Amino acid sequence: MNTLKNLQLLIEKGVNDLKFPLQPAELYEPITYILALGGKRLRPALLLMACDMFGGDTTSAVPPALAIEVFHNFTLVHDDIMDNAPLRRGRATVHEKWNTNVGILSGDVMLVEAYKLIMQVENSILRDVLDIFNTTAVGVCEGQQFDMNFERQTDVQIDAYLNMIRLKTAVLLGGALKIGALIGGAAAQDAELLYTFGEQLGIAFQLQDDILDVYGDPDKFGKQVGGDIISNKKTYLLIKAIELAQGQQALELLMWLNNDNCDNLKKITAVTNIYNQLQVRQYAEQAMHEFINKAFEALHKIKLPFEQKQQLHDFAEGLMMREN
Repeated sequence: MNTLKNLQLLIEKGVNDLKFPLQPAELYEPITYILALGGKRLRPALLLMACDMFGGDTTSAVPPALAIEVFHNFTLVHDDIMDNAPLRRGRATVHEKWNTNVGILSGDVMLVEAYKLIMQVENSILRDVLDIFNTTAVGVCEGQQFDMNFERQTDVQIDAYLNMIRLKTAVLLGGALKIGALIGGAAAQDAELLYTFGEQLGIAFQLQDDILDVYGDPDKFGKQVGGDIISNKKTYLLIKAIELAQGQQALELLMWLNNDNCDNLKKITAVTNIYNQLQVRQYAEQAMHEFINKAFEALHKIKLPFEQKQQLHDFAEGLMMREN
């Protein structure tokens, strides 16, 4: 079986080999630009890994894997516009480097290009693969809308939040794995179990991200710790704290959430202290472990020898062992 690193290199080569027209430059240059910003290429690599796990030809799975990567980057271009984000992976976002209209239109073309790539799968499974891809794409958009809705809502519940991250983050992992499994010749039941594995793993990963944003080491986590607190982002920890806080704790938390002119460091310290008092980190970690256990349960049920599932098992363990 191919190693994850080899599969990532295969995707990287595929991305570099993608060719787009030269004109109009404002339409196509942003696509090349965003794809060249890199990233770990984990989603398309997982598609290849799933295909390989069932004994399929990973070479034939490269175009649909690239479709996943192009689609993912399309969502980033449009998300950055909605978030008015100036940077993506340390470089100017597409709408900052060009303009918003260019970002919207280039993103639209990226979605079409993703479909052109996904259409290169074998005709015998094309309808099933398109159905997975369409369902996944709609789910990601629904998740983004729910996330934006949460910015205006004060009564977000844990179940609603978990559903949002399932849609926005986890279904793309599940969809990539399921498509790879079908290309590799997996039975429908095994492909569905692999989808469940990816979906549950994706939810666990996002919960871990919520935890590390507050409690992580910034040098190891790779971004500013406390950013979610500064922006009042509705994460598992904040939603749980609002649910549990009473009396003076609730008033203090509300004060920090409504104070737009406070010192960021003081806010991070104060809100983290409330989190510690309410033990919301422990609640989040418990939920995270529940989802990772569900992921491993689904992987265990797949009718393959464990050695063929070992790489995915190890990948999941490695993903959930980011240092804090």
